[in-house]
Parts: sequence; structure tokens; C-alpha cells
Amino acid sequence: MPGSIAFKEWQVVCDALATGRQSILLRKGGIHEGRRGFSFAHDAFFLFPTRFHAQGGQVREGELKSLPEWQPGDVLRVTHHAEALWAVTLTDWQKVAALEPHHIYSEATVRERFDWEGKGMASGSIHVALVRVRELADPWELVYQPSFGGCRSWISLPEPPAGWRDTARPVLDDAAFACLHQLDL
Repeated sequence: MPGSIAFKEWQVVCDALATGRQSILLRKGGIHEGRRGFSFAHDAFFLFPTRFHAQGGQVREGELKSLPEWQPGDVLRVTHHAEALWAVTLTDWQKVAALEPHHIYSEATVRERFDWEGKGMASGSIHVALVRVRELADPWELVYQPSFGGCRSWISLPEPPAGWRDTARPVLDDAAFACLHQLDL
């Protein structure tokens, strides 16, 4: 397949994933996810930082930069790639709440996503994926295109730089990540 896939996520969450402070993704979906709604349809993807939705009360930690959303022609840097080791849909709030040490979202944000209903998702459910994040040795600079915009989780990117996979290194070492792989859901 030409090109590659990217997962759009708030810049502050991408930063948390990049430093190992966050190891899971929680998602309900975007406006443009289609009738069936969101799913973790890809098991490997680049992290595409967004700015539009990030608001202070939606995360518990991290540096929030008050910047406008990307505009066509802006140069952005893709610095990390993720691999989803597993993905599940949780319907038990207690199990969702127990994931708090593994992400930076505020409890209110997670609860709002859990309770939201629409686009193929029932209230009282949320998608969760454990991701192994790798830092690219050399950031991939892209010129922002209109096709990258919109309220959707997945976007297509051009072909990544040659050899990026061979030089990317895990954010968390194998021992630290092995502990996460044992999450009881």
C-alpha cells in the first residue's frame, strides 16, 4: 500500500506517549468516522499531533501550548510511531477508571467519552488500545495538507522516509513495557 497511516491525537497526548507517561489510547471517535463509528482499524501508525481540541481541563498533566490548528502549508514534524498490541471495547466503568495511571486525560474527559453515544457507539463504552511507541531517529517533516484536517482519527500520509523503521527506538524499554502488557481488562 503506498503511503502510510497516522492516528490524530492532541499534541499534549502525543507528548505524553513520546515520553512514556502514557501507554494507552482511549477513543470514542470523531465526527467523520462514518456510520459504524471508530475502531482501532490499524495496528501500526504514526502519531499525528493536533492542536484544535486540546484544552487545559481535559488533561491532568502536560504542557498545553496555545497554538492554532495546522493550516495548509505549515510544516509539522512526525516524531513517533505506535503499534497497538491489543485493542478492546470496555463497557465496565470500573475497568476504565482503573486505567488512570496509564494516561493523562482528566477523569471528566474519560467519563464524557465513556458516556457519549453516537456514530455506532453506545453510551457506557469506550475503545482502549495498548500501544508500543517508538521514536523516529530523524523527525519526519510534512507539509500540512487539507486532507489531514477534519474530525477523524485516521488519516493517510505520504510514503515515510526510507529506513525509518530500522532506526526507530522504543520509548519504554522491554522490561517496563512488559509490565504494561499485563494490564487486567
